[in-house]
Amino acid sequence: MGKVLLEASRPSSSSSPAKPPSPAPTTTSSTSITETVNGTHQFKITGYSLSKGMGIGKYVSSDVFNVGGYSWAIYFYPDGKSVEDNATYVSLFIALASEGSDVRALFELTLLDQSGNGRHKVHTHFGRSLDSGPYTLKYRGKYNGFFGCCRGYKRFFKRTSLETSDYLKDNCLSVNCMVGVVKSHTEGPKIYSIAVPRSNMGQYFGQLLESGKGTDVNFEVDGETFAAHKLVLAARSPVFRAQLFGPMKDQNSQCINVEDIEAPVFKALLHFMYWDSLPDIEELTGINSHGASTLMAQHLLAAADRYGLERLRLLCEQNLCKDVAINTVATTLALAEQHHCFQLKAVCLRFIATPGNLQGVMKTDGYKHLRESCPSVLTELLEYVARVGEHSVSQCRIGNEAILDGSDINGRRVKQRL
Repeated sequence: MGKVLLEASRPSSSSSPAKPPSPAPTTTSSTSITETVNGTHQFKITGYSLSKGMGIGKYVSSDVFNVGGYSWAIYFYPDGKSVEDNATYVSLFIALASEGSDVRALFELTLLDQSGNGRHKVHTHFGRSLDSGPYTLKYRGKYNGFFGCCRGYKRFFKRTSLETSDYLKDNCLSVNCMVGVVKSHTEGPKIYSIAVPRSNMGQYFGQLLESGKGTDVNFEVDGETFAAHKLVLAARSPVFRAQLFGPMKDQNSQCINVEDIEAPVFKALLHFMYWDSLPDIEELTGINSHGASTLMAQHLLAAADRYGLERLRLLCEQNLCKDVAINTVATTLALAEQHHCFQLKAVCLRFIATPGNLQGVMKTDGYKHLRESCPSVLTELLEYVARVGEHSVSQCRIGNEAILDGSDINGRRVKQRL
């Protein structure tokens, strides 16, 4: 704790007139606090025996997770990381996956005892005296899917001992990783604050759309007419800005015909542009079903990309990630590829490659559409399946060869109607 003391000046010894008493000394204080922001991620490794023999230095990785404002990933090396160990040990590492400045952190890697006896194998930096303090990591870039800066153990466990232990059960290992990101801040005297309500600008713009007042453009969509305000649309979308005010604007800017989009989708698009939120899908379509919500999200994603609405596109990606399923994932994957939704694409690939899902997906109409419109994705899918040790990859390869032999690759898109 640091303190600053301001002392009053001493009175002069001359015979000048007496001065009023000096104010009392003022004391201020502040406290520097350094602590860790902790988070835990559980990484389950199924099909351990299938991952053996993938090669020294080859790994399987966890999903990226967040702790303390930074992204992290766990790497497990079934054949070890070092050539000199000759696959005698398995290796386990934690890696920083966030770009930016140096990160100081503590780590704990635990291999869980699955017998219920609680004899876990723990390697921890928490609660230990560290001569040089916490470890410092810096993002070194990503190469072939590997994040460069990591900490861990090349000789985490002797492989022969691991395979006869209670840590391996039903061909599965379970790893628990705790990360403690070191953060510092300074606290001073508490000051009073006044609560400010959240912005409700979207509510007023939404009410403007519903009232129909001041509208100056109509859109003809699939037999329905929608009135809107040019300035609002231009402010929200670069595509509408060019269409309504740019040098190549439509000649008839009072009534614009919109093709290749359905009326409920365009209505949802307008709702978002005014309200800055998604509408109630059941109220919009009159259909109360999980499938209708997924289908609307798929169509809205395409519309968001068409009109340059990045936030709407991300909202649709988020909803489709939550609703990924056997009968919809192939169509969603095709959309993700066509509209450059890399996060959504990764989620779909991971879901399809999960053991037990691939065969079901290949039987869907969406898979046929994926095969026709995005044949290159099939190659990526095969590579992804191979990385996670999918034992039925040979069947997928046969299907892929058939695609390469006679499929239509003209990028044709087939969409269900709402």
